[in-house]
Amino acid sequence: NESVYIVDMDTYEIIYMNKKLRELNGVESVEETAGKTCYEFFQGSSEVCRICNNHKLKPGEFVEWSYFNPKLKRQLMLKDTMIEQDGRRYRIEIALDVTVQDRQNRLLDSYKNLEMLANEGFRLAMQAATPEDSLGVILEFLGKALNGERTYIVEKNDRGGDDNTYEWTAQGVLPEKENLQNLPPEICADWYQSFKESDSIIIEDIEEAREIFPVQYEVLKRQEVHSLAVVPLYEEKQIIGFYGVDNPQGISMEFAYNMLQIVAYFIVSLLNRRKLMRQLHEMSYRDQLTRLGNRYAMGAYMERLQPEESIGVLYCDITGLKRLNDREGHQAGDRLLIRSGECLRKVFGEYRNFRIGGDEFLVLCAGIAEAELEKRAGELKEVMQAQNIVAAVGTVWRKRTADDEMEHLISMAENHMYADKEAYYRVSGRDRRR
Repeated sequence: NESVYIVDMDTYEIIYMNKKLRELNGVESVEETAGKTCYEFFQGSSEVCRICNNHKLKPGEFVEWSYFNPKLKRQLMLKDTMIEQDGRRYRIEIALDVTVQDRQNRLLDSYKNLEMLANEGFRLAMQAATPEDSLGVILEFLGKALNGERTYIVEKNDRGGDDNTYEWTAQGVLPEKENLQNLPPEICADWYQSFKESDSIIIEDIEEAREIFPVQYEVLKRQEVHSLAVVPLYEEKQIIGFYGVDNPQGISMEFAYNMLQIVAYFIVSLLNRRKLMRQLHEMSYRDQLTRLGNRYAMGAYMERLQPEESIGVLYCDITGLKRLNDREGHQAGDRLLIRSGECLRKVFGEYRNFRIGGDEFLVLCAGIAEAELEKRAGELKEVMQAQNIVAAVGTVWRKRTADDEMEHLISMAENHMYADKEAYYRVSGRDRRR
């Protein structure tokens, strides 16, 4: 009575499905699943499921968990493991249907127990590693539970427009997220006005919205949306955006509205957690004065460097910072460092810039040519000189990046910088101690 399937863990292709599972999915022969992925066939998704636990699986060990599958409308107890054979990794899952009949009637057929369904979505979302992943999980769960083609979150941005920040699409539905960035205010203005008068927008037939929302009608028609339910997202009584579902099937729009309303508060909480995580990340990896990366950011970036790429290292030291601090105060010194950081961004904008000490900066240029590195080093000096900044610069270039060599390359660039500084004092006749 158990459902069993096997998929390739790297391609997600379905390798095997037993008779019980074929019957549940209306499949008569194994040929019908040939070339299909597990997330397409079992979940109706266009991308890998956010709740996929492949990363937890090990040979000889089992991972047990429970999951409400909104496509099959079943509560399942699952047991997963991995086997390795002929250089390939396979996921084997055994699923036992534990849906109780009275719960099935309440939760699935009539969809009246909204709280239980929502809590299942909350539980899955909170198991995700980050708020970003949690938002993806909850949209995926809502899309499947409401039999929708697309679920999404739209947030107001700092430029006065709107961004589609998160999206889930069903199998065969084209994503729209990339096309819905920094939308002009007039695109969503009618909806925001409507939210002030009501707590939702329910459109059962898109043709009925032609006169009410003419601007949105054209956008939705292009996306092949024929029905939708959308609710606003509030923070401290201010609307910060909205989220919704397109083309829900087989359910009442009232149910879709109620479900979205229940989950809205949870989504706002996740957005706030995301904001907090970003602030913490900003504080941990960014120099607060110059807004360049700090030593932690430099270390993290070095771990991601690709060995087949060339690497250029530029070490920069600002001359006279201590003298300026003593003469005009630390605020003047801070302004000097801020201007120095701006010069680095101007010349090396597409590469990674770091402040690694009081007056020391580092640039790591992955994939740069040696001649280009030297050219930009000269440009940096010219740009800084125009800003009344005296800087010593040292560079090192290698054709390939080696993890164990980066610290040595940085040390070499630093030595070249000191040589450049000595040359400056020698040519200028300045007394370095003064």
